[in-house]
Amino acid sequence: MEDVIKVMLQSGKSAIELALYILLPVLVIMMALMKVVEAKGLLALVARLLQPLLRLFGVPGAGVFAMLQLLLVSFAAPLATLSIMEKDDTSRRQIAATLAMVLAMSQANAVYPLVAVGLNLPVIMATSVAGGLIAAACTYYLFARAVDGNEQGGGESALPSAEKNRSVSLLNLMISGGQEAVQVIIGAIPLLILAIFAVNLLKVSGAISYLETFLAPLFGLIGVPPVAVLPIATKYLAGGTAMMGVTLNLVKEGAINALQLNRMAGFIINPCDIVGVAVLVSAGNRCSSVVKPAIAGAFVGIVIRGVLHLLIF
Repeated sequence: MEDVIKVMLQSGKSAIELALYILLPVLVIMMALMKVVEAKGLLALVARLLQPLLRLFGVPGAGVFAMLQLLLVSFAAPLATLSIMEKDDTSRRQIAATLAMVLAMSQANAVYPLVAVGLNLPVIMATSVAGGLIAAACTYYLFARAVDGNEQGGGESALPSAEKNRSVSLLNLMISGGQEAVQVIIGAIPLLILAIFAVNLLKVSGAISYLETFLAPLFGLIGVPPVAVLPIATKYLAGGTAMMGVTLNLVKEGAINALQLNRMAGFIINPCDIVGVAVLVSAGNRCSSVVKPAIAGAFVGIVIRGVLHLLIF
C-alpha cells in the first residue's frame, strides 16, 4: 500500500507540473490569439476562402472552421462547430466527414508543447491536413455513403461570422481567451492525474516492459524505440494530453530523441482515442450516430499520416 501511495503522489506532482508549467502558458497564449483572430473575422475569412476546395472532400463550410480550431486551439475546440452542425441543415453524411477529418488530424494542445522538444511543426501540419482530407473523403464517399437514409436536407451549415461588438478592446479579448484556457487546464488536471497514475501503475506492474519486449522487433523495423509503447498505450487509454505529458518526460530523460519523436508523431498525435471521441460526439445525437463510419475514415487518414512521417523522417 505504501508503494501505491508513492505512485499516487508522484503522479499528482507530474500532472500538476505538466498542467501549470507546460500546458497553461502555451494554451493561454494560443487561445488569447485565437479569440482576437476569431472576433475580428479573420478566421471566418480564411474559412470562406477554403470552403470551395474542402467541399470536394465532403466537408461543409463550417467544417473548415472545425479544422482551424483543432490545429490552432485544442482537440475540444471543434465541439462548438459540431454542435452548430448538429442543429442546422448539415446532413449526417457531412457531419461524419467532418468528424473523421477532425479525428485524423493533430490537435494544437499536443503539438505546440512537443514542438519545444523537436517536433517538426511544418511537417506535422502538412501531413495533418493531408490525412484529415483523405479521412473526410473516405468517410463521405465510402463509409458514410448510406447513413442519411430518408433524412431530408443535406444543406450547408453557416460559416462563422465576425464578432458584432466592435467596442470590445483587444486586451479584453485576449484576457477572455486566456481565462477560457485556464478553465480548460483546470478541468483537465483530474484526468491528467488519473491518466499518469494508470500509466505509472502499468510501469510498476511490468506490463509496459512486457509490451516493449514483445513489440521490439516490429518497432525496430520502422525505426521507433520500444519505449514508444508507453506513449502509445497512454494515448489510447487516457488521451492525447496525457500522451503528450508522457512523451515530454521521455524526451527529457533521453529515452526518445527528436528524430524518433517525428517518426512516431503521425500515428499518435490525433484525437482519435477514448477521451477525444467521447468529447467530440457529445455534440449531439446526430453526431454520435455517425461515429462508426467517422472512426473508420479517421483510421485510414491516420495510417496515411503515419506512413508519410516514416517516409519523411
